[in-house]
Amino acid sequence: MAALRDVPRAGRQLLSATSRWKPCSTHLQRSASTEATASAPVISDIEQDSGLASPVVTREDVKITDPRKRASRRNHELPHERYRYHPPKYYRGPLHPVQPPPSSDPVARNFSPGPFNLPRLKQTFHSTTASDIMTLMYQHTPPGTPPQPERIRLREWDDSSPYMKNRPKRGPRGHDVLLPLEKKITWRNIPEIKAVHLAMYMPNAKKNPDHLIVGRSVLQTITGIRPEITTTKSSVAQWGIVKGERMGVKVTVRGDQAYELIDKIIHLVFPKIKDWNGISGTAGDSTGNINWGFEPQVMQYFPEVEANYSLYPSKMIPGCRVTLETTAKSDRHARILCMSLGIPFYGKLVD
Repeated sequence: MAALRDVPRAGRQLLSATSRWKPCSTHLQRSASTEATASAPVISDIEQDSGLASPVVTREDVKITDPRKRASRRNHELPHERYRYHPPKYYRGPLHPVQPPPSSDPVARNFSPGPFNLPRLKQTFHSTTASDIMTLMYQHTPPGTPPQPERIRLREWDDSSPYMKNRPKRGPRGHDVLLPLEKKITWRNIPEIKAVHLAMYMPNAKKNPDHLIVGRSVLQTITGIRPEITTTKSSVAQWGIVKGERMGVKVTVRGDQAYELIDKIIHLVFPKIKDWNGISGTAGDSTGNINWGFEPQVMQYFPEVEANYSLYPSKMIPGCRVTLETTAKSDRHARILCMSLGIPFYGKLVD
């Protein structure tokens, strides 16, 4: 005991039976990670061998069959081209016995693969905006309400002369063409975006054709479509315009690209314009199309132009006029569509 007292206190705790430290066993223990690695399952989808170890296939190893010999060994001939199905070249109405296949069928003449993407604005329109437009435009008609008389737009001839008898009716006063009738919005005729037309007019291109190159490159950068060069249709001596001169460019965007372009204009271009109240309430052609314009300094707000603004001569970038073509039949329905998408209007609204 005297020798044990001479040992320091820490050493006595290690040697005592009540200590927490236990001597390890002589045999080795495997950890959980080692056992998991050893018993890992083999996944059939993962190749265990490297692709570099596969043998190289040479041309001599590939068996090439002569098409003439293969045709001679065939017992039955393939059907001739005239026995195969060909869609009709013309659509002759719904009652014709031969109907063309739908455009989604690869055999159809108007088949176009896709769609390969779904624009965010288009998805929002079909999921939320379309139902909201139907709710806002609903007009309840109580049962038993007599129908409203149809508005007479064509004028009849009087009987003052025998030559006016059986003549076709005349158009309305002040208009040579009848405008489409505005029908109530239902689930069949909800207004949608049909196309977006962009055009630039550059009178300075008569002296310097480089204005056409700059305007064409700006439009192609914004839309991703190669623009078309336009020419003047008539001569104006006061302005020095001669018929047939190249003074502008234009481009038309349709389908999903039109939705992407409008989405870009609404959320990236319009908020950057200073002191901008919106589009004028009179911007329309009475057939469901809305028009507005961008000044030359606004064109730099497009993200494609803003990213590479140094590539374009700033003084040669022209303005642009935009026409939003919709399936609506009146300016009122077209404005409802634009306002539901986020385009504001100001001033007096003219239908």
